[in-house]
Amino acid sequence: MNTHAFSTLSLKPDLLHNLAALGYEAMTPIQAQSLPPILAGKDVIAQGKTGSGKTAAFSLGLLHNLEVKRFRVQSLVLCP
Repeated sequence: MNTHAFSTLSLKPDLLHNLAALGYEAMTPIQAQSLPPILAGKDVIAQGKTGSGKTAAFSLGLLHNLEVKRFRVQSLVLCP
């Protein structure tokens, strides 16, 4: 098994299913480094080149931690 596979993360089953359906199996280096602390609820500052997977990293963490029945602000994304 690939140690950088999305399936090694504790993502919600729906997210893992959608990633697989879209053909995403392995994380990029920035995703492999940032997703575990993001999923653990820690703040992360990351920098990478265009196309490195930064948006997917913070988006997956955001979606995983989102409480869909809680109708209030739950996340803040700051970007230039």
